[in-house]
Amino acid sequence: MDIGVFDWVDFSDEAPPTARFEERLSLAALADDLGYAVYHVAEHHFTPLGGAPSPSVWLAALARETSRIRLGPLVYLLPLYNPLRLISEIAMIDHLSGGRMELGVGRGVSPYELGYYGVSPANSRELFEETLEVVVKGLSNPVLHHEGRLLPSLDGVPMELHTLQQPYPPLWHATSSPEGVAWAARHGLNLMGLGPASFFGQAVAQYHTIRAEHAGDPARYNAHVAAPRIGMMRQVIVADTDAEAERLLEGTFGAWQHAFVKLWVANDDAPVAVGIPTIEAFRGVGALIVGSPDTVLAGIRATIDEGGLNYLACSFSWGSIARDDAARSMRLFAEEVMPRLAA
Repeated sequence: MDIGVFDWVDFSDEAPPTARFEERLSLAALADDLGYAVYHVAEHHFTPLGGAPSPSVWLAALARETSRIRLGPLVYLLPLYNPLRLISEIAMIDHLSGGRMELGVGRGVSPYELGYYGVSPANSRELFEETLEVVVKGLSNPVLHHEGRLLPSLDGVPMELHTLQQPYPPLWHATSSPEGVAWAARHGLNLMGLGPASFFGQAVAQYHTIRAEHAGDPARYNAHVAAPRIGMMRQVIVADTDAEAERLLEGTFGAWQHAFVKLWVANDDAPVAVGIPTIEAFRGVGALIVGSPDTVLAGIRATIDEGGLNYLACSFSWGSIARDDAARSMRLFAEEVMPRLAA
């Protein structure tokens, strides 16, 4: 049961980005020291939720600040990328990190973020799938050929830079929709879910069935990954007591909520499948796991059992929580929760 770290690199106050970046870099280095398995970074645009709108730039910096923890976007919003450019960036990060990249891909959930780039949600799924097809071809072959559908055709593009991991880094997909889970299963992608663990657990059962049915498909991705990780993301606060953890939650949730919904509220809308998040709603679906080490351990175990998981990504630094409080939470989890999960 591996535990990873998820980070929005969200900005919640007037501190300059320089200071925020330094804080998050130090927390990623701490996660490396404490034995967390993977550091995942979100990609968001034009919102304080997205302090790292270029995951490649951020991951290149992290590659030099860490030595063991694996690194990756969760996810690259593929409809926003020129695939040729992205192929080169992925290869560079994999080498800069010594072969530690985990390659998360998706199409994006916010129509406003996509829309600012001129991408319509109506064809974002097709554009996502074609971009991924080109990226995988480019990472896997010395010369790239592609007959374009939404993208331009490519004929004989030399691929001079390849990833250290062959044929390419492990692929991830973040989704909780039945359609997204089924697509990830057909290709055997590592899977990251959100929302209620009980609902996701039903999708995971479907995932294993579909993956087995398509195990021999020659066109499937991720064939080099024998045992995909099936995980969920949870916002976690660990403190010495339940009361202290609840105090930290009350202090940080409002800032994170503002960042999460800002674009949706500006457009008189509510986030897809979520609505306006509240502490009560998020606690009700298990998205918040907050308390002493004993309380958090019980919440983690319930999530793992209900979701059928072999992996969990915890977000410790989010909203306005202070850097030292996030670091303390990460340490308590690593020292008092992870060993008992392993046992």
